[in-house]
Amino acid sequence: MAAQPKRGGVSLPERRSASNPESNVLARITSSPIVSRGKQAASDAAFVSKKLIRSTGKAAWIAGTTFLILVVPLIIEMDREQQFNELELQQASLLGAPATAPASK
Repeated sequence: MAAQPKRGGVSLPERRSASNPESNVLARITSSPIVSRGKQAASDAAFVSKKLIRSTGKAAWIAGTTFLILVVPLIIEMDREQQFNELELQQASLLGAPATAPASK
């Protein structure tokens, strides 16, 4: 029984049966071993890239928090020490004591 076209609609031709996939060029190309190996390689590359980005983000987070916890207080303390030495030199010069160079550590 043939399908009746709808009134006022466009009827499309019947689909060919896909019983022989070798007859279709696109089907032959997509089922080739080269294409399947390419798909697998692309999938593996995407997986490795995703893992690398995730681990790089974790490493950046660890480095950033370590810097904030360990290095920033050290920088602040060194700046505070330098300001204290400059204040001592300024007070010594106001009191008339001979200016001495700060001892370098």
